[in-house]
Amino acid sequence: MGKSQSQSDEKLQEAIKKSGEIPTHIAIIMDGNGRWAKKRGLPRVAGHKRGVDTVKEITEACAELGVKYLTLYTFSTENWNRPKEEVSTLMRLLLKSLRDRVGELNENNIKLTTIGDVSSLPREVQNELFDAIEKTKNNKRMTLNLALSYSGRWELLEAVRKISTLVSKGDLAIDEINEKCISENLTTKNIPDPDLLIRTSGEFRVSNFLLWQIAYSEFYISNVLWPDFGRKDLYEAVKSFQQRERRFGKLSDQLNKNVKGLKNVSTLSKEIV
Repeated sequence: MGKSQSQSDEKLQEAIKKSGEIPTHIAIIMDGNGRWAKKRGLPRVAGHKRGVDTVKEITEACAELGVKYLTLYTFSTENWNRPKEEVSTLMRLLLKSLRDRVGELNENNIKLTTIGDVSSLPREVQNELFDAIEKTKNNKRMTLNLALSYSGRWELLEAVRKISTLVSKGDLAIDEINEKCISENLTTKNIPDPDLLIRTSGEFRVSNFLLWQIAYSEFYISNVLWPDFGRKDLYEAVKSFQQRERRFGKLSDQLNKNVKGLKNVSTLSKEIV
């Protein structure tokens, strides 16, 4: 990024910070690498390589904005069903990225974490991943969370198994199973739920991603393919988020503390009966 471009970007960031709340946690479904390559008559691997560059740019932009957690849907459980050659390529790209960018993460004070069935990854990738996690564990500016060999249903199934084991051992009573209990047995137990979920490439589905955690997330669908998704696209998503009213089941008046003359739910229910 050139000096003038950098200054322009800084002004944009400052304007966004002043215009409203910055999401604490952004989750992104990075979609469109293959289509990006196909449109250009290139092999799919070219799209994946370009997508890795986008990860770097968006990670840095989120940290600069003040986002505290960024979760990227890097490789899903379902992705194992892709052609072996493509899976092998993706694993090599992941390995290279981990090796090459640990220094950049440390320079930017970014901590690396992961969620998913990491044990299914090739041993070399696991070793590099755990090494990167160890080397960045003390960084405080932002947490970059990679969802690897991950799916929401897998995560919920694992949580059910953990909770069932606790119940069978007598360490947990059935009536103690509540939302907090479930959240504490998910792989994201140390991470707040996403405020904003971004999906690129114009697809309107969550693809088995963070099924429990996105219950109250704001969704932003971008028509831009992931390799072309840049800082300005990220800023548009954040600005859209800032214009939303997040009610979490309440009324606008309640959120604004303008409840004068407003009857509570129990009173209203009695009157209806």
